[in-house]
Amino acid sequence: MKTQFFGSFLLNPSQIFFESALSLAIVNLKPIVPGHVLILPKRVVPRLSQLTNDEYSDLFHSVRIVSNALEPYYSADAFNIAVQDGKEAGQSVYHVHVHILPRKAGDFQRNDDIYEELDNQKLNEAYDIKNPFIEDRKPRSESQMAAEAAILKSLFTNS
Repeated sequence: MKTQFFGSFLLNPSQIFFESALSLAIVNLKPIVPGHVLILPKRVVPRLSQLTNDEYSDLFHSVRIVSNALEPYYSADAFNIAVQDGKEAGQSVYHVHVHILPRKAGDFQRNDDIYEELDNQKLNEAYDIKNPFIEDRKPRSESQMAAEAAILKSLFTNS
């Protein structure tokens, strides 16, 4: 596999669980809910407007494939699918990426609290937020992420 980056961060291949012609799906360093993953184009570009038409189509086709696979696995009732496109929108890694967050009834006290959690997601900053999944949202280890990615990868082996 070709070396892949998420912005300036070198991705460990063990974090990648799905790959299309132009996109990747990776597990999240600081997931907000179980199954919170990211879909990103292989080419590092900061904004959606900088993707080619083929990259844009492939990215959102990959979002559909991955979310369809995650729904039964996580017994999701719904999904939040979000893009923070630019600094003022809360983007913390300047590489286009789509958040897929499996949702269940009652997973947040207020349904829209998930957007505050997304806005608070700073890759390199330590912070204290209240979250029903991970109270202190510390970064996960490489082995934790690799284990999750291996499980998720198995959802696509017969595709």
